[in-house]
Amino acid sequence: MTKLQYAISIVLGLIIVFGGVALVVLPEKTVAPTVSELPITDPSQTGQPTYTNATPDDIVVTLPFPGAVTGKSFSVTGKARGPWYFEASFPVVVVDKEGAILDQKPAQAQGEWMTTEFVDFKVELTVPESYIGPATLILKKDNPSGEPERDASVSFPFTIEY
Repeated sequence: MTKLQYAISIVLGLIIVFGGVALVVLPEKTVAPTVSELPITDPSQTGQPTYTNATPDDIVVTLPFPGAVTGKSFSVTGKARGPWYFEASFPVVVVDKEGAILDQKPAQAQGEWMTTEFVDFKVELTVPESYIGPATLILKKDNPSGEPERDASVSFPFTIEY
């Protein structure tokens, strides 16, 4: 056996050994975490949304979820019944732990809103770059009448970290 054949045999042997070790040590595949596996920095921020003069039969938020950890910019998505909207939108507000407004924008209907059925909505929110910490997301039924008895909302805490 020549020196070249000997060197090739050694290299191939090492590749086989390291490949076998990698198959045993490394996980089979990388999987993105599920919603239940994502980190929650404050255990008190878990649970269900708080509905005021409303129920999940009026509005459902799919993202973010209660206790979620988000970045400075994030989407709010879900579905609301047509009467929740006025002119195809309703107010969405993010407040810090003191109640100061970090951002507010209207969620936009993603379809025909003049119905009593559920209509998807979406809004992109961005909080100040300097803010990190607990926040509350509030989605308000649009109430152009201004009559307090017609107010309704859903809210829940989450954390802004990155």
